[in-house]
Amino acid sequence: MPDAANSGDLFVFYGLLKQGAAGAPAALDLAGAGTFGTPCRFRGRMVDLGGFPGVVAGETVCHGLLWRLRDADIVPEIDAFEDVTDDASTSLYLRVKVALLNDAGAATGEDAWIYWYNRSVDGYAPVADGNWPLDAGKTRK
Repeated sequence: MPDAANSGDLFVFYGLLKQGAAGAPAALDLAGAGTFGTPCRFRGRMVDLGGFPGVVAGETVCHGLLWRLRDADIVPEIDAFEDVTDDASTSLYLRVKVALLNDAGAATGEDAWIYWYNRSVDGYAPVADGNWPLDAGKTRK
């Protein structure tokens, strides 16, 4: 499993976990366990996996939404939704830290947890401008 996330940690949500996203998991009480914040930027390569996005290593400035964790008890539920397992070779996503960027693409000095896609993205279309639309999601589980 990834390192423990603690109360006060920042997360970047860029797809189905963004506040107001179509396809968001109704069972996760993200508003009760944390606080949604402001839009943010990070570097990667966002692709459309067929109703939900994935981000892998890349140089595109991608868009997300910050969320500050208040109740760490929800993290295993979020990890389960993202198919994070004890074995990194079988996880659909990995929970890792990423550097946050300002609007110009420069590092802010802050980092946040993000769910990084852990499979090949060959054959998947890039998401235009690295910004997953709120209305594009489909329930993944």
